[in-house]
Amino acid sequence: MTEPVCVGAIGGSFGVRGEVRLKSFTAEPEAIASYAPVTSGDGRAFDLRITRPIKGGFAARLSGIDSKEAADALRGVRLYVPRERLPALPDDEFYHADLIGLDVLDTGGARLGRVRAVLNYGAEDLIEVQAPGRSATVLLPFTRATVPTVDLAARRIVADPPDGLFD
Repeated sequence: MTEPVCVGAIGGSFGVRGEVRLKSFTAEPEAIASYAPVTSGDGRAFDLRITRPIKGGFAARLSGIDSKEAADALRGVRLYVPRERLPALPDDEFYHADLIGLDVLDTGGARLGRVRAVLNYGAEDLIEVQAPGRSATVLLPFTRATVPTVDLAARRIVADPPDGLFD
């Protein structure tokens, strides 16, 4: 687990003076600025300063970005920080990046699929599972009752899905 962790994404420009629309993926959204400098997927490093909250995130300044065109060119860029800059988590909490790609097994050991994404639509986290041989994915509630075991070392999750979810 040495890969950088995605902490945010740029939604494009905000205004005409080089500010960007920033969506934070951190538990405390404004904490993203405390992890700076951030890097893009292609290795560019930016100092980051939040200027104000806006709908859906923040307006922010990135070092070296001083025009609307430069800010617009960053639309869709994800921002990463080294894992060691992030706080340690309690035993029952996980970074989403650590869950993606894990195998999902049922309580009997049968493979249900692989975690494709971790989603949250406001109520609770859901893990999106790509089941073998299916084009559609399955959304599994990420609760202790439904997912009693997460074993990062073995790269697997043991799930007890509701009846009929994987049929």
